[in-house]
Amino acid sequence: MSVFRYSHRVTYAECTLGNHIYYGRYLDLIEAARGELFRDLGGTFLEWQEQGIIFPVIECRLRYRAPARYDDLLTIEVWAALIEGVRLTFAYRILNQAGQLILEGETAHVCMGLNDKLKRVPKKLQEVLKGYLQAKMSEA
Repeated sequence: MSVFRYSHRVTYAECTLGNHIYYGRYLDLIEAARGELFRDLGGTFLEWQEQGIIFPVIECRLRYRAPARYDDLLTIEVWAALIEGVRLTFAYRILNQAGQLILEGETAHVCMGLNDKLKRVPKKLQEVLKGYLQAKMSEA
């Protein structure tokens, strides 16, 4: 199974006075990586929304392992950990340029229409995500 990789250079604006990424900014980074995964699969979040489908986050978990600092080049790995009924879960790892683990996490989503009613994950999306479906990272 594949892992999608997205690169990001840490900006000064993302850092605190202690020269590490502010903890909440990691959600922006994993959102960007997930968006690029969808784009790579052939459809953006906006294109799904135009078809009447959205994927709101219902839960997230982040485990901080080491600080990322200004000008670090990060690799954000993302894969599908669960595709079942109306639920989608994505898992993430962020590594710095030395390969050091910075963060592990996951976001749980539901598939719903613009009318706020739950929908099964579309077959088309299930099919294209299958190549990125793998078990969650083990807890260390």
